[in-house]
Amino acid sequence: MRRFLLAACLAVSAAVATAAPLQNIYGRQHQLLDGRWNYIVDPYETGFYNYRREPYDQSASGVGGFYDDRKPRDKDDVVEYSFDGSPTLAIPGDWNSQNAKLEFYEGTVWLRRQFNAAPQAGKRYFLYFGAVNYEAHVYLNGKKLGSHKGGFTPFQFDVTGRLQAGENTLVVKADNTRHQDDIPTVNTDWWNYGGITRDVLLAETPDSYIEDYQIQLAKGDMGRIEGYVQLAGVQHAQEVTVSIAELGVKTAVRTDDHGRAVVSIALPKAKVRYWSPEDPKLYAVSIAAGADKLDDRIGLRSIVTRGQDILLNGKPVFLRGVSLHDENPLIPGRLRGAGDMRMMLQWAKEMNCNYVRLAHYPHSEEMIRLADEMGLMVWAEVPVYWTISWDKPEVYANAAQQLTDLVVRDKNRASVVIWSIGNETPVSAPRNVFMGKLADTVRSLDGTRLVGAALEVHRNGDVVTVEDPLADKLDLASFNEYAGWYWSNNREMLKFSFKVNYNKPVLVTEFGADALGGYHADSDTRWSEEYQDQLYKNTFKLLDAIPGLRGMTPWVLTDFRSPRRPNPVYQDYWNRKGLISETGKKKQAFYTLKSYYEQKQEQYK
Repeated sequence: MRRFLLAACLAVSAAVATAAPLQNIYGRQHQLLDGRWNYIVDPYETGFYNYRREPYDQSASGVGGFYDDRKPRDKDDVVEYSFDGSPTLAIPGDWNSQNAKLEFYEGTVWLRRQFNAAPQAGKRYFLYFGAVNYEAHVYLNGKKLGSHKGGFTPFQFDVTGRLQAGENTLVVKADNTRHQDDIPTVNTDWWNYGGITRDVLLAETPDSYIEDYQIQLAKGDMGRIEGYVQLAGVQHAQEVTVSIAELGVKTAVRTDDHGRAVVSIALPKAKVRYWSPEDPKLYAVSIAAGADKLDDRIGLRSIVTRGQDILLNGKPVFLRGVSLHDENPLIPGRLRGAGDMRMMLQWAKEMNCNYVRLAHYPHSEEMIRLADEMGLMVWAEVPVYWTISWDKPEVYANAAQQLTDLVVRDKNRASVVIWSIGNETPVSAPRNVFMGKLADTVRSLDGTRLVGAALEVHRNGDVVTVEDPLADKLDLASFNEYAGWYWSNNREMLKFSFKVNYNKPVLVTEFGADALGGYHADSDTRWSEEYQDQLYKNTFKLLDAIPGLRGMTPWVLTDFRSPRRPNPVYQDYWNRKGLISETGKKKQAFYTLKSYYEQKQEQYK
């Protein structure tokens, strides 16, 4: 199914990488290509198009663009660019936060990295990008490898036979220009950080290698692992072994002529420690096939719904959550590594969270692995956000590809319990078809997790209704609401009540109010910490009255940057709904939410 979907998306849009990303890329022998990259800002795309707006890389000669990294042949030769004399950016990292002149820049930036390689016979080599926002064109030693669209999902190229022994030149054209027909579209509420925002790796495998695998508890059977192993390369039919030494289990299977083998392993159920926030147990899993061997750390857990309950490992659970962006409020820009990510997740744990909503796009693989390790359940989302071009097949193909890439990358992570297919998408016939197909797609890729979306609510007088045709495709009645901020206020919001027309667990995916950290007034004064705090207290009263309430992710853990928020006194291009300010100080509502979650934890013991 995975290969079919990838092929279908490729047929609709040529702007995808030439090979599906390897599973567990960090488990491979690899060379990190992070560090300082030279860059050239190119708002007119002079390095990509000639004066007649024709791409250089599609010309007969294939030369002439900045990707050639050309040097003058002699003193009479004119070359109007130079990476050697250009400034550098830290990669991974965005350009907006590293150069004040580029703070609001949207457009093309060329980035170059020179590195040494020693390719060996009998090995394959893959150039892997964790994420480039938004459209990337990639060139190695002056030759185009391919392109990719999507600012938050990984992609790779097979560069076997293209690497040079010794020095190699890698050039990336990154373009974060927003377009109506992209995913996300032009209208968002977060900073459009451009550049190579996650790791770049040169990975090495044997000629025949483990391309993909899935190791999970079987749906409905906590005493069995079911999954598969997919091989690629020169020899598809091989024996594969999968073992979990700590549990004393090992199985051998043989792949078919397409390199695929189904895996089924009976577990000594009495010995298994099932992954949970209270006990985030990860087992060392080894997969071997011929000359290739991979080790991973995988948690075993089940997540299902029963009526209005969410059951984790068969027991009812309340999802005590918070939403967060892939952004460090203390250091401008995207989260740059494990230290940044651990800080964000630790703040959530300090608030007594067992769950986080990673909004509004795929966060990094490293973030998901940390959630595995730290014991935080995850809502993972794709940027189908607000109003998309619902009628265009190529837009759907883009969304389906990003969703596929997210599921393929993170399907072995126990922390991921919900796949979200979008946020606040207004109801219409074309939207219903588009989103319904996404729900079908994610279920075809992974039937072991819940499927959700952040729906909109509708007000009729004092009654707030959750009613959306898409809900029939979802496992959860999940929705955003902003009583007391975008509608009503602290004095009047308690007159509202919620009507949820589904016998499903209710998750409130957003609520909140802006508060400028350190600004104090009474609870009727907007922008004050007191207003935000009182809104939280009122919201708990409203939400606790909803039958089936089983979790929430208030908006948002920390203040974050947004060009939509220009108020010079209270915002200054920040969304101030964070429970933690941009200086790292906890606002009053942080402690109110923590106290509420302590009560919920006691209730669900």
